[in-house]
Amino acid sequence: MAVVCFLLQLYLLILLVRIVLSWFPISGEGFMSSVYGLLYSLTEPVLGPLRSILPPVRLGGVALDLSPIVVFLGINILMTALC
Repeated sequence: MAVVCFLLQLYLLILLVRIVLSWFPISGEGFMSSVYGLLYSLTEPVLGPLRSILPPVRLGGVALDLSPIVVFLGINILMTALC
């Protein structure tokens, strides 16, 4: 069980770093682009299908993507039950 809990915590950290990096412009080349590409490929299989079910919430001229929040809540519930 400890390995599963560790992997869930690691996924939460990866998701958090992806969210924070999405707030900053990243050029198409360089180290940060590679890091963001890796984080994207690790998190998008979970976020993509959820995003297609759950549309973004419009807040004036900004759209808020709720899929990372739902994933955070889901993983935290799962960790509470398992760990």
